[in-house]
Amino acid sequence: MTTTNEISPRADMRRGLHACWRGLRMLAATAVVGVALAACTGEQFQKGYILPPGALEQIPIGASQDQVLIVMGTPSTVATLDGEVFYYISQRSERPVAFMNQRVVDQRVIAVYFDKSRRVRRLANYGLQDGKIFDFISRTTPTSGQEMSYLTPLFKLLSFN
Repeated sequence: MTTTNEISPRADMRRGLHACWRGLRMLAATAVVGVALAACTGEQFQKGYILPPGALEQIPIGASQDQVLIVMGTPSTVATLDGEVFYYISQRSERPVAFMNQRVVDQRVIAVYFDKSRRVRRLANYGLQDGKIFDFISRTTPTSGQEMSYLTPLFKLLSFN
């Protein structure tokens, strides 16, 4: 009697299905890990005015206020100190991971100073190193009242007044 090492077609098909399911599970696990890592990647945020490329070169000293409005657009804010000043304000920040706080990378304030005849007197491009970042709306108001320490109530209890 001779024995052969032949595998039945049914067992061969089961092994093929098992390998197929194992491959699909590996593919699904890889996709889940990829999606989870993609959700944690960093983000960049641009707030405020976006300076068009070459815009500052189009505004020479002595240009009219209308020409500045055509090239740069409406300013973020306007001041009327010794003539008029247009301010174009922008800020770029990023966070390396989705759940972390934002960190300011660049901050720009472009100031266009005008003289009394509404002509450009001076251009200034202030960056992050030119100023201090602070929160304009902190929603807290410092008071000048008396601060109480943890010993104050104890001394009030012991006093005989």
